[in-house]
Amino acid sequence: MPILSTTDLDVSRLCLGGNVFGWTADEDRSFAVLDAYAEAGGNFVDTADSYSAWADGNSGGESETIIGRWLAGRDRDQVVVATKVGMLAGFGNQKRDTVLSSAERSLKRLGVDHIDLYYNHRDDPGTPLEETLAAYDRLVREGKVRYVAASNFSAERLAEALAVQEREGFAKFVALQPEYNLVSRAKFEGGLRDVVTGHGLATVPYWSLAKGFLTGKYRPGVEVGSVRAKAASAHLDEHGLQVLEVLDELAETHGTTVAAVALAWLAQQPTVAAPIASARTPEQLSDLLPLLTLELTQAEVDRLSAI
Repeated sequence: MPILSTTDLDVSRLCLGGNVFGWTADEDRSFAVLDAYAEAGGNFVDTADSYSAWADGNSGGESETIIGRWLAGRDRDQVVVATKVGMLAGFGNQKRDTVLSSAERSLKRLGVDHIDLYYNHRDDPGTPLEETLAAYDRLVREGKVRYVAASNFSAERLAEALAVQEREGFAKFVALQPEYNLVSRAKFEGGLRDVVTGHGLATVPYWSLAKGFLTGKYRPGVEVGSVRAKAASAHLDEHGLQVLEVLDELAETHGTTVAAVALAWLAQQPTVAAPIASARTPEQLSDLLPLLTLELTQAEVDRLSAI
């Protein structure tokens, strides 16, 4: 399993996204997915305080609560838990008090005494970086957070944040969570990847399957019953169809799923430690699990990259 950047976090090649827990997956189904993931050797679970506030009747923290109840029956030290702060209504900033109080609420919902990886979920230009990063540093010094990371930062702001952490002696970001996948590459490849590479950060991409498009179930004339169908179908253009054609071929070559090949391409990109992908049923998860062992040849990686 890859080590996350300069940390001692030994993480599985597939990071299980918890955004569906409490939304399209109730607690029983979420437990089934988590159990199947752990039984297959997965140990890296990603959530946020804002998951799944968008579902009817929810207010945020539902995913953390479900994961916390699941963790109660397992060896805590065998699971790397990542969560985030900064996108929940009423706590959608990176002010000192928001960061500190939100961490306490996340710890309580998760039922743990520390968070392994705590993300600044979204950059907050309205709050001085010194204030924000001092709060994260305090959490690390108090032992409530082991490592800190960033998500949804521009290259410029990430570089600035890292410079502040270096100058002030604060705990440094060890990872970046950006949108990145086989059909959405421009946001990461370029300046943002240069900053990540230059500072030795790990990359843990979200929307690794382009909201489901790269599972291969979205095809011309096919209707998919999913809350993400509209967003995923937006990739059904010439480029997307070319990608699917090659994914189909490579999946057949390796005797695996289209989703696993798409994730393997991502996992084999420079700096990427573990793509994040979610599943609302064990059956959906089974399409992702081959990533844990699947290795594409360099020629296959290059072929997908060239599309």
